[in-house]
Amino acid sequence: QVQLVESGGGSVQAGGSLRLSCAASGYTYSSAYNSACMGWFRQRPGKEREAVAVIDSHGLIVYANSVKGRFTISKDNAENTLHLQMNSLKPEDTAMYYCAARAATSCSGVFLFENQYNYWGQGTQVTVSS
Repeated sequence: QVQLVESGGGSVQAGGSLRLSCAASGYTYSSAYNSACMGWFRQRPGKEREAVAVIDSHGLIVYANSVKGRFTISKDNAENTLHLQMNSLKPEDTAMYYCAARAATSCSGVFLFENQYNYWGQGTQVTVSS
């Protein structure tokens, strides 16, 4: 089955940058990964998990308003890896960041809710200090 492993988290000063990666494995065919809807979510302590950025099989991308203009989501189909480039980081970006994927193939559309995703990574911590 599909497995997702995040990496790239760490501690950074406000205004700095981090690049998160999500390595996906278990897809039987490369086309299955290419056709997947995937996203980055984050969860602050004591808060609900929220979508940060999502991307569908057609390249449609939607960002949370709080990160628009600062974060960039991308899929490296050759490496089956999802990335989140995080620039101009703010203390309020501090959270556990999770990579997620829907089970459906040929996935199209915007999915912003936790229960719409079937596969999750273990998370990677991002801490931004002022």
